[in-house]
Amino acid sequence: MKKSIVPIIAVFGGLAIIIYAIGESGGTFYMFWSLSSIFITIFGSLAALFISFPMRYMRKIPRLLKQIFSESNHPRTELVALFADLARRARKEGLLSLEDEIENMEDPFLIKGLQMVVDGMEPKMIGDILDLEMDAIDEEQSKGVGIFRSWGDLAPAFGMVGTLIGLIIMLADLQDMDAIGTGMATALITTFYGSLLANLIFIPFANNLRNQKDEELHTKEMMVEGILSIQSGVNPRIVEERLSAYLSPEERFARKEAVEKIEQLDTVVEYE
Repeated sequence: MKKSIVPIIAVFGGLAIIIYAIGESGGTFYMFWSLSSIFITIFGSLAALFISFPMRYMRKIPRLLKQIFSESNHPRTELVALFADLARRARKEGLLSLEDEIENMEDPFLIKGLQMVVDGMEPKMIGDILDLEMDAIDEEQSKGVGIFRSWGDLAPAFGMVGTLIGLIIMLADLQDMDAIGTGMATALITTFYGSLLANLIFIPFANNLRNQKDEELHTKEMMVEGILSIQSGVNPRIVEERLSAYLSPEERFARKEAVEKIEQLDTVVEYE
């Protein structure tokens, strides 16, 4: 996984827009600062999150945050070329020749699938095992989505708790004007924090993880198709066409451009 600064820029960009709107409305940063509201919203929702999920899932939050600020370094266009080359080698030198290629790979799912091909397992058995692997990946990553989705639900709820606390303070002594001001400020600011955290951080983080999960599963489906095609001895050209169907229009265009550049270079080399 390689790092991506886009989510970081987006979060700070969203905060900058809100700060700008506050300034344009005649407000100040100090008016929206409340330590008690921060404690209620963040630590209250976090406590509820620890109640909602087993500790083994909560320990994964740092890894999930790292995943959010990363992007896949396994482009599908490269997979098309990889499987086309593997198919050519398998038809020319036999399936056992793929063992040397496996040693240079890093993706555990791809390594496992190709190793089963080299070991001579039946196609149906390979497909069933890889489907189970994909189900396990889906279930595991869905837990991360669920954590941040739940946090996005809990933060506004604890913002409402802060609102109730503020209203109680205000109504406890209506004759004390200072108490009324403090109570209303706590009530509104805590609601503001809860809504901000949910809609700018927690829910977008959950959506990010969900989209990454969908992308990874789509890539794994592509790998399964390639692995089974190689095992069945499908023509490398057909393997390439099958896997190209998994590419988005943008990926197909990028791959077409890359192929054309390679062909042009080959033509120049031959001419020289």
